[in-house]
Amino acid sequence: MKSSFYAYLSRLRWIKRWGLKRNAHEENVMEHSWEVSVIAHTLALIKNQYFDGEVDANAIATAALYHDITEVITGDLATPIKYHSKEITAAYKQIEKQAEKELIGLLPDKLQADFQVLIEHEKLPAAHEEIIKAADKISAYLKCQAELKAGNREFEIAAEKIGEVLKQSQQPEVIFFMTNFVPSCTLTLDGLMKTN
Repeated sequence: MKSSFYAYLSRLRWIKRWGLKRNAHEENVMEHSWEVSVIAHTLALIKNQYFDGEVDANAIATAALYHDITEVITGDLATPIKYHSKEITAAYKQIEKQAEKELIGLLPDKLQADFQVLIEHEKLPAAHEEIIKAADKISAYLKCQAELKAGNREFEIAAEKIGEVLKQSQQPEVIFFMTNFVPSCTLTLDGLMKTN
């Protein structure tokens, strides 16, 4: 069977994020997915090593790579629009579910079950989903900080709101990450070199 699954995936690089905002640095879904994956992997390891967690960091990282795969069909819908009303949120969730099914249907039969646990959000273990959502938030926060650093005030309110959500997180691994990794993300290359 010939499959167009990876042909679709390769198009994630053309899906722009933050489409309703002026961006100093454009970001696409492919690069965002990589960033969320490495952050989620690190959060999972922090949870296991520092807070007695027992999550599968590699499974979490893999699922995070696919967390926005449906956007190759749906496009990136801005968060304020997605959650504007219960009706819009419910309609978008239905569209997202249908896109998940269609993408899984592109795979050869024997691979579909393996990908279902990565692509269908409702099949993710709750602990994995919680970490991936936190990683997604951290990625958004870092994007906002990069835009603000570039002098783009368009991201001020988003940065404040996301920062507040992260500050109030009940996940100790998130607080650990924000305290130990995020501060250096605003440094220049010269600043980074000085810290080593």
